[in-house]
Amino acid sequence: MIHFDKVSKIYPDSSIALEDVTFSIAPKEFVSVVGHSGAGKTTLVKMLLAEEKPSDGKIFFESTDIHSLSKEKINDFRRKIGVVFQDFRLLLHKNVYENIAFAMEAAGRTDEEIEADVPHVLDLVDLGKKIWNFPGELSGGEKQRVAIARAIVNQPDVLVADEPTGQLDPLNTYDIVQILKKINDLGTTVILTTHNKGVIDSLGKRVLTMENGRIIRDDKDGKYVI
Repeated sequence: MIHFDKVSKIYPDSSIALEDVTFSIAPKEFVSVVGHSGAGKTTLVKMLLAEEKPSDGKIFFESTDIHSLSKEKINDFRRKIGVVFQDFRLLLHKNVYENIAFAMEAAGRTDEEIEADVPHVLDLVDLGKKIWNFPGELSGGEKQRVAIARAIVNQPDVLVADEPTGQLDPLNTYDIVQILKKINDLGTTVILTTHNKGVIDSLGKRVLTMENGRIIRDDKDGKYVI
């Protein structure tokens, strides 16, 4: 499904963010990417989302070189990937229903689809009772559940969770990880970046370990070994 082929990224100041990175991710796989700050995780995500272009190498999604796509095709490609960030990025002036509906409207979904799918996806993340609350009325864990619901409501092929538990306490972290596992069990490919050793060790899933822009380990049933 996803293949990085000898990808490097060198910035104008000559700093190397990625160096000769090669790996593949299969459909329905759950892969964690770990490494210290500056290891290259953020650049890796930006490359996958076609937000930055590689200095060398190619990135394929379902055999298509994503950086060769036209602007219109790039937008179509990005709809296949849902993204969750550490800082939630919810619209504070919209309630939970409206935050998720906004993502569906942007994808061209009908009012009928929105009315049917928003409650369903909120039930999936165990937040159905908060449908009319505003972000300011939610805990950090609840905000992240809304963000996950928004990311998956248009049924993307891939969910990228970029440090999704970075602002959460251990209990909420556990809940978010269980939701990500449930989404993966339902058939969505999940790519998780994290610093959290406990999260990685509890998953028992594949782990890519990065250091200085390179992948130094690729463990099928990995642990956090940095």
